[in-house]
Amino acid sequence: MSLLTLPNARELTKSVRATVLVFKDPASQELLNRIERLAPSEANALVMGETGTGKELVARHIHNLSRRAHGPFVAVNCGAFAETLVESELFGHEKGAFTGATSSKAGWFEAANGGTLFLDEIGDLPLNMQVKLLRVLQEREVVRLGSRTPIPIDVRLVAATNVNLADAVIAGHFREDLFYRLHVANINLPPLRDRKGDILPLAEFFLGEHCRRLGYTPASLSADAERKLLAHSWPGNIRELENAIHHALLVCRNRQVQPGDLNLVELRLVAARQDLPLQSARPTDLQTALQALFEQNGPDLYERIEEQVFRSAYRFCHGNQLQTARLLGISRNIVRARLEKIGELEAPSRSPTVRLA
Repeated sequence: MSLLTLPNARELTKSVRATVLVFKDPASQELLNRIERLAPSEANALVMGETGTGKELVARHIHNLSRRAHGPFVAVNCGAFAETLVESELFGHEKGAFTGATSSKAGWFEAANGGTLFLDEIGDLPLNMQVKLLRVLQEREVVRLGSRTPIPIDVRLVAATNVNLADAVIAGHFREDLFYRLHVANINLPPLRDRKGDILPLAEFFLGEHCRRLGYTPASLSADAERKLLAHSWPGNIRELENAIHHALLVCRNRQVQPGDLNLVELRLVAARQDLPLQSARPTDLQTALQALFEQNGPDLYERIEEQVFRSAYRFCHGNQLQTARLLGISRNIVRARLEKIGELEAPSRSPTVRLA
C-alpha cells in the first residue's frame, strides 16, 4: 500500500486540506498509476476533485516524481487572494506600482522558478487575471506590475479545482483557451465514498497518528465502527475522516472506538424560506413548490428562483462566499457576481495564503 503525507502534516490539525493519501482501493491504484505516468512530463496539469480529497498531495507527488524535484514547490490558494492584489501576488510588482508598494517584490511565479507552482482553486481567478495567466503560460515570462521588462521563468504549473471548469467555461466565467491550456494532463481525484478500500487504511493511519500526538496508548476500531465508517458518505472526504477519528479517540473507552464515538453527520441542503416557498430539499416538496410557482406564471420566474437559491445558500453559509461556492458546486467568481447583482453584501477580502516547500 502506497501512502503520501504533507511534509508538515502534524502542524495542520485545523486545516480543511487532506494531510494523507493511501492507494489501496483499485480506483486509487489506478489514480497513482496515472500520476506516475504523467509526472515526468513538463505538461501543465489540472487536478480535479472535491474539497478534502488530497489535491495538494497529488500536486506534490507530481513535483517529486518530475525532473523539478530539487527545485521549489510553491502552493498558492487563489481563493484567498484579495481581487485587487491578485496580479501583484502572482506576477510581482515594482516599487511605486500602487499605493503601499514601498519596495519591489517578486511574485509567486518567480518564487517557483525552476520548480512547480501549484495554484489551488484556479476557478476563483478573475477573468482579467485568467488572460494574463494564459499569456505567462504561452510566453514563459512574467512582467511585474509597474514594469515593462519581461522576466523569463521556468515553471511547471499544476492547477486544482473543486468545481467543474467545463461548466464554468459554458457559463462564461472561465476562459476556454486557458481551460484547454491547463487540461493537457488532467487528473480526476475520486471522492472518498468512491474508493471505499482506502477508508479503513486511512482510519488506521489516523488512529496511530493521533494516539502518538495525544500521548495515548494504541487504540483500535470495533467491527461495528468499521462498518459505520464504510457506510458513511464522507461529504468532507479525508479531512472529515481524520476529524471523526480524532473525536472518537477523545471519547472512547477501553481504547476501542465504538460506532457512537464517531460522531458522523450527514449533511443535507435545506433551503431557507424567504420570498419563495422552497421549504425543503426533499425532491417531492421542491417539485410541489416549483409547480405552485409555475401555476402563478409570474414575471422573470427563472431569475427569481435563481436569486432565491443564491440568497438561501449564502445565508446558510453565514455570508461566506467560498463556502457558498463549494455548497453550490460552482466558482466563487460566479457566486460573487450573482451576489453583487442581487444586492447582497460582499465577503471581506482576505490576505493570500501561501506555503513554500
